[in-house]
Amino acid sequence: MLRTTALAALLAALAAPLHAQTDEGAQQSGTETPDRPQADAAAGQEAPVEADLGQVLATVNGTDITLGHVVLARRALPEQFQGLPDAQLLPGLVDQLVQQTLLAAALEEEPDSVALQIENETRNLRAAAALSSHLEEALTEEDLRAAYEAAVGEDEPGTEYRASHILVETEEEAQSVIEEIEGGADFADVARARSTGPSGPRGGDLGFFREGMMVPPFEEAVRALEPGAISEPVQTQFGYHVIRLEETREAEAPAFEAMAPQLAQDLQRTAVEGYLAQLTEGADVTREPLDGIDPSVLSRAQVD
Repeated sequence: MLRTTALAALLAALAAPLHAQTDEGAQQSGTETPDRPQADAAAGQEAPVEADLGQVLATVNGTDITLGHVVLARRALPEQFQGLPDAQLLPGLVDQLVQQTLLAAALEEEPDSVALQIENETRNLRAAAALSSHLEEALTEEDLRAAYEAAVGEDEPGTEYRASHILVETEEEAQSVIEEIEGGADFADVARARSTGPSGPRGGDLGFFREGMMVPPFEEAVRALEPGAISEPVQTQFGYHVIRLEETREAEAPAFEAMAPQLAQDLQRTAVEGYLAQLTEGADVTREPLDGIDPSVLSRAQVD
């Protein structure tokens, strides 16, 4: 087994072609390496390109390194390399894969850890590909539209209320607030000066809310008011409220575009659960008891 220092040196050597290419590119251009968010944004605006992924870019003792290998190696780069321009990465990645091929061929006896990791990675990649293929067929635009119509149909828009309130500790304080406002004081100014609630700095403005979003006594008082009217003191578990109804409106159903991401997530989860249940039902799965296994083996076992 390689010691930590030796392994670190090996990884540094494999990354050297990348460092060399990026340093050379920076010197030629006279500019600094772009920040990753900017590079990601630029990459996201570019359309996919057609490419021959089987094109051979190098051959090592009869083993071909193709464009497809390099493309996937680019996607698997550590974060510090992800924002680098492709033109700088291409030669370094080819060199890196050449070095890895030479080292892989030099391995005379494969450690158990390598075989186990290959099995795990192969299983993971095949499972992801199978799931992706299933979801492409199981989740369509029509499914999303149908889920949206069902969700909107079940959720009646109803009425939305916009209200402001002043929260104080006692009924006497609440009555004093009402008298101050009836005497000509501005509701928002009184809220900023006297309200103990988090909306006080905003003049007591709670914004729009729908039925069921406020505690029952508060909500009942709001429903009984006309726009512009002020309530009598309303007691809740938070204290005493003086409420002013600002306005009401009929709520609109959210747009399809706003709901689509969450609907897609819900449909995907349902599709995955159903697909796994189907596969499990048709499979012969045997589980051995875990009682005799010390759980600490997961973090303490050594695999050479």
